[in-house]
Amino acid sequence: MKYNLIIVDDHKMFLDGMISILSSEKQYNIVLTSTKGKQIIKYLEINSNEKIDLIITDISMPEINGITLNKIIKEKHKNIKTLVVSMHNDADMIDNLIKHDVDGYVPKNAEKNEFLLAIKTIFKGEKYFSKEIKDIYLENKFYKKKQEEIKLTQREIDVIILIAEEHTTQEIADKLFLSKHTIESYRKNLIAKLGVRNLAGLTKYAIKMKYVES
Repeated sequence: MKYNLIIVDDHKMFLDGMISILSSEKQYNIVLTSTKGKQIIKYLEINSNEKIDLIITDISMPEINGITLNKIIKEKHKNIKTLVVSMHNDADMIDNLIKHDVDGYVPKNAEKNEFLLAIKTIFKGEKYFSKEIKDIYLENKFYKKKQEEIKLTQREIDVIILIAEEHTTQEIADKLFLSKHTIESYRKNLIAKLGVRNLAGLTKYAIKMKYVES
């Protein structure tokens, strides 16, 4: 059985590498290659009767990135499988792709054999995520669950915001009409409660929770 594939990646050298690997596999027929996600969407609209089995995409691309491309494909062309091959291993990106039913994700530094295994696994009707991607995804899930279990009081949130905005202990005390000693206690308790090591850790937490802008 022959499978029809589309490959989209704005790195020409990497695109050529994938074409070279897949051209030596007789069961794969490369219908289209592109450096732009927008072109893929247009192609699928114009050729709606053509059977496309798999779209392999990068994440960082001009105009439409791989995350948006995956979302559009899954909404409008449910029968098409998607495989992301990317240098990005950002937990929120991975989370977004999984939420929108991506079929596989391997890093760009994966071995040729893993790349081919990912495609074979997807065509068997299963999902394929490399170990590195799975680990990042699970770590992020555990982290979020842990954060959800931590409940900060409004006063603690006020203190952490002012710390993240680089106010001194005295300035925070003046703003919140509290003693300097009380603010120092809040700071120590927050470091212990959130499991961070210092003020930089508190600032990172405040940014992650969107209490302040990064």
